[in-house]
Parts: sequence; structure tokens; C-alpha cells
Amino acid sequence: MGPSDRTKGPCRSGHGLMRFEERFIRQQVGRGGVMLDDNHSETSLVGVTDLFAGVDVGSTTTKVVLIDDAGKVVGFELIDTGHDRNRSGEEVLDKALNAIGKRQVVLRKIFSTGYGRRSFLRSEKAVPEITCHARGTAQIHPDVGTIIDIGGQDIKVIEMDGHGGIVNFDMNDKCAAGTGRFFEVLSGRLLNVRIDDLGPLALKSANPCLISSTCTVFAESEIISYLSEGVPQEDIAMGILESVAKRIWAMGRQARIDFREPIVISGGLAKNIALKRACQERFGKEVSLEENPRMPASLGAALMARDEYLARQGRETVENA
Repeated sequence: MGPSDRTKGPCRSGHGLMRFEERFIRQQVGRGGVMLDDNHSETSLVGVTDLFAGVDVGSTTTKVVLIDDAGKVVGFELIDTGHDRNRSGEEVLDKALNAIGKRQVVLRKIFSTGYGRRSFLRSEKAVPEITCHARGTAQIHPDVGTIIDIGGQDIKVIEMDGHGGIVNFDMNDKCAAGTGRFFEVLSGRLLNVRIDDLGPLALKSANPCLISSTCTVFAESEIISYLSEGVPQEDIAMGILESVAKRIWAMGRQARIDFREPIVISGGLAKNIALKRACQERFGKEVSLEENPRMPASLGAALMARDEYLARQGRETVENA
């Protein structure tokens, strides 16, 4: 997390050589409109697609989005983040290029974001997560008012102006409360329930229990006590989700975030329908779950790479043309 991510308040929004695997085109960006084919001979750029990559090297997963110069997503891939962050970035990028199966492409720019953004050596610019989440989510939901991203190690609450601009934000990067790690410990280790199954289980709850602490350690002690008392798993599951909704609400209000609608939840837990219900009941407002919840940050990075490239070429983006 860079210093610029931690500064609250209003804000607005390589290596030139990129080689593919042998079966892909070997191209060299910046050689006067020329690229190299598999035989190392020069090939005209006529009919070639310009692509831009955004790589999100997160604490638990690494994602990449490939877009064309119109901003259309042509590729998205995700892998678990390994101990070597640079290698994770390389692997997910190779996977995306293999998946689209195109030879006649030129990867013009690569931007990175996420916890390991500075570790991905091929990236031409490391962009703060808050900026990328805002850019990517606003591309999908242009009028978004509030973004809640639940990552592996932090929660971000971003207040937007409804036109793609950031008004304010807060994040709990100093504590795992309510994050993917929080759910991994409480759901997986204590309830023996996969995170993906936690939502359906919680919806069966008739009497959610109270998890008074959002601290992972103390919440763990409370859950162990409930299990010893024979409290049903579904009531504990819903109690966990309600405690997270409470945590998110408290974070935002402390930072004077108004939770303007539309409210969109992204991140690994954004498929959890029970979390949506818990947040709606806590906020007293409608909440939407992002359809591709792990994509926004990498999409934002790709869009920013595309914007910078087109600006230097004296060209407008399709959105602004």
C-alpha cells in the first residue's frame, strides 16, 4: 500500500520489450510501427490489434485484464498469488494471452496495481489501488456512489461523485477484520465451511448470533463458545456476516462517508448474497454485488494504461470522442 493510498480526502482521478511464448507473436513496442513475427522478421502492423494490460497483484490472487483501444475487455484471468510477486504477474499475463489465442496483437502498455504492484517488473507504472478500483468500477457502473471492496487483507470504502470522481475513502489495511483472511479463519477453520458456501448457509439462519468483536482473534473466541453451546452453524454464519456489515458501516461513518447510492460491493466476497442482505439491513439502502467482483482494479489499471498511450498519440478515447 503506497502513501498516496493512505491519504484521505478529495482526489481526482518497462520495459518496452514484451515477448510472448514461442507460439505467440514476438513484438517490439516502439519500433516505428513494426513488430517481429515468429521468425524474427519484420511484419507490417496493418490489421494488428493494440492491447493494454492491467495487472492486479493482490495479497491472495493476481488478476489481469486485457482491453483494446476502445476499452473493450478481451481477456481476464486470475491465479493465486505466489511468494514471487513478479512471477505471479508474468504467469497471469501469459495465461491471458494464451486464452485469447491471438497472434496479431501488440501489447502497448502494462500498468500494475495491488499490494505487489511494484514487484511486477514488466509494469510501466504502478498505480494506487483506490484509483484503480474507482476507475474500473465507474467504467462498469458510471453513476456509482459508493464502492465497497473486500480484499484478502483489507476493506476499502470509496465515496464517488456519481461521475467517476473520488470524493473520499477509507480502508482498514492495519487490521484483518472483515477481510478475506477474516472469513478464511472463521468460516473455514471453525465452521468447516467453504467461503463460497457461507452465504447459502447464512440465509437459512432464523436467529443470527451476535459477534460483538470484529477482531479476528476475539471473534474466533466468541464462535468457539457458540459452537460449544450448540448454536446452529447457519446462525453463526449470519452473525459473522452481520458483524462485517457493521464494521463496514462504522468505517465509512468514521471517515464521514455518506454511503451514497448506488452502492456496489466488489472483491472475493461479492458473490455472497447473505452479505448483501446484511449490508442492506445495516445501511438501510439498496446494495448491488459486482457481477465480476475481482475485475475492477485490474480493469482500472488497463484503462489508465490505454488512456495514457492514446493521449501521447494525440488520440481521444472512445468515451471522450
